Amino acid sequence: MRTKKIVQRTLLYITLIGVAFVMLYPFAWMVSASLKYDKDIFIYPMKWLPKSIDSVLYNYKTIFTKISYGLFYLNTTKLTLIITFIQVLTSSLAAYSFSRMQYKWRDKIFLLYLATLMVPWHAIMIPQFVIIKSMGLYDNHLSLILLQSFSAFGVFLLRQYMLSIPKELDEAARIDGCGHLRIYWQIIMPLSKPGIATLIILTFNSVWNDYMAPMLYLESKSNLTVQLGLSYFKTQYSMQYGLTMAATVCSIIPIIIVYIFAQKYIIDGIAHSGLKG
Repeated sequence: MRTKKIVQRTLLYITLIGVAFVMLYPFAWMVSASLKYDKDIFIYPMKWLPKSIDSVLYNYKTIFTKISYGLFYLNTTKLTLIITFIQVLTSSLAAYSFSRMQYKWRDKIFLLYLATLMVPWHAIMIPQFVIIKSMGLYDNHLSLILLQSFSAFGVFLLRQYMLSIPKELDEAARIDGCGHLRIYWQIIMPLSKPGIATLIILTFNSVWNDYMAPMLYLESKSNLTVQLGLSYFKTQYSMQYGLTMAATVCSIIPIIIVYIFAQKYIIDGIAHSGLKG
């Protein structure tokens, strides 16, 4: 029996290692290519390390001097932080209302709000563009902030998590004279940290990697984000693979850092968000 378990575990580890290799190989090739001159990228047999030390920093130095990649980074960082903060605030307030407060038609309103998730974004893309254009917000970061500051999925995620918090805590707080805002801020929010962390990570990832919305609403080079900057960069330097790979590596570094430090919160937040419906 023990031998059977050892064999099964060994096969499982081999399978997981194989899957990890398949997933990490393209990323490893991208990093390797970003450190080489173009003439060294496609040589056969392939060499993972660059031939010359000069090529290691050449590509990264070039993308920040030939194009405004630093400005694209700044624009994306600004949008990501602002949208993430507002979305967490609006989602947590709505989730508190739908999970801890009692009022007429509460659940019906929540289901109606949740139904918006079933509407594809492509179906409302043109009406949204017309509204933004009529408001004079085209080619303005405020258009993206306004459109992405509210999330039905974020409300659903935090509501499910808040439902798992005992309501006896609310009753004890009311006895001490606390109102809804104080209960929300001092009791519910601290206890909802894993769910909030999950929403922060998912929102950060979504906004940072967003391509379609910035493409629709931004035009001038000074307003472009990292993803649009990559597209612009590939247009200008389509045959320079080393520069393109270096720009791509820089674009995914923040996402990797966020996931490394917040992986446990993602697992904990998603696990607890499904305890009650």
